[in-house]
Amino acid sequence: MEGERRPHMLPVIVVAQLMGGSLWFVGNSVVGEVAPLWPQVTGAVGWLTSAVQLGFLAGTLVYAVLGLSDRFAAHRVFLVSCLLGAIANAAVLLAPERFAWFLGARVLTGFCLAGIYPVGMKLAASWYRAGVGWAIGLLVGALVLGTALPHLLRTASLPWRPVILATSGLAVVGGLLVGTLVPEGPYVKRAGRFEVRRALAIFGRPHFRRAALGYFGHMWELYALWAFVPLAVAHVLRVEQGGTVVAWWSFAIIGVGSLGCAVGGWVAGRRGSAAVATVQLCASGLACLVSPWMLEASPAVALPFMLAWGVVVVGDSPQFSALGARTAPADLVGTGLTLMTAVGFGLTIGSISLLGALAEGGEVRWLFVWLLPGPIAGVLAMLPLWRCDPTRG
Repeated sequence: MEGERRPHMLPVIVVAQLMGGSLWFVGNSVVGEVAPLWPQVTGAVGWLTSAVQLGFLAGTLVYAVLGLSDRFAAHRVFLVSCLLGAIANAAVLLAPERFAWFLGARVLTGFCLAGIYPVGMKLAASWYRAGVGWAIGLLVGALVLGTALPHLLRTASLPWRPVILATSGLAVVGGLLVGTLVPEGPYVKRAGRFEVRRALAIFGRPHFRRAALGYFGHMWELYALWAFVPLAVAHVLRVEQGGTVVAWWSFAIIGVGSLGCAVGGWVAGRRGSAAVATVQLCASGLACLVSPWMLEASPAVALPFMLAWGVVVVGDSPQFSALGARTAPADLVGTGLTLMTAVGFGLTIGSISLLGALAEGGEVRWLFVWLLPGPIAGVLAMLPLWRCDPTRG
């Protein structure tokens, strides 16, 4: 059956993941232009980002409880999720001046992303037995680029409405690519029915608990940093947040994380996932610690620092997924990863909301120090796992 795999399959899934992932941060990329429509709203960036995270959290649990990617072919679930996500994303154009409407559309968009990101990884795993870790690393890298893509669209000086429509169009194309070119593969892994009681019992396994705690610390930092990258860039350059230069640098700082995913996956194949995840989490925590001084430095120093941070802040993400999969019971891998993902994204709502409230005070310099507890807790949890890494060798 492995011989029936076609060379185009992984590239198609990667490109489709990138296109579908563009729905994630499109609200952040246009908020500077749209916010004047809501003069009574404060902290719009935090609200819009948390809305997508909340939708994704709810979608992850609903998809798991209903077993949608097990009851139906993964490529069809991916296609339908892309189409519905594109509709939800474009729905903000119907009443953009109503903040509650805009926010609700972003929640629904996040819900649909639960059928794009995890299902894309499952689809790749259905075709790849050997090299599945590398394949998933590429998919996470594609999601990172997709997350940054709306900022790239903004560099063309497009008004915010065409940016919304463009990302919806990309999601449609990505869904059609997978739906027509990549059927479900021979290595389909049917997960058991999602049971909260059994999922919670997995945390009694020390290795899985350490991997999960490391992931939680990583997630406390990741999306909050991404959400406020434009604000940090504007602060460093001393310009308005909605400009083209800010969009260029925001795309670069978020998108360069795909390099961290790819290189991290390559190193993990030789050194193990725990080592890669721990080192990158340490580096990211150090960036949190020195950020107050680096953000006040000249752009020639601060912007390369932000680029380096962009590499390590997400490069460990695929490795936490690999560790979770290897340390959960064989019949509960899907359940364990679902709960791990759900809790992780729930934590992002807290960190994004915290930074959103602090950003209203105008002290951008000290903003990212509040993310430091995440990497510290994650590294402390991961150190014992480094010595007995189940992915090594």
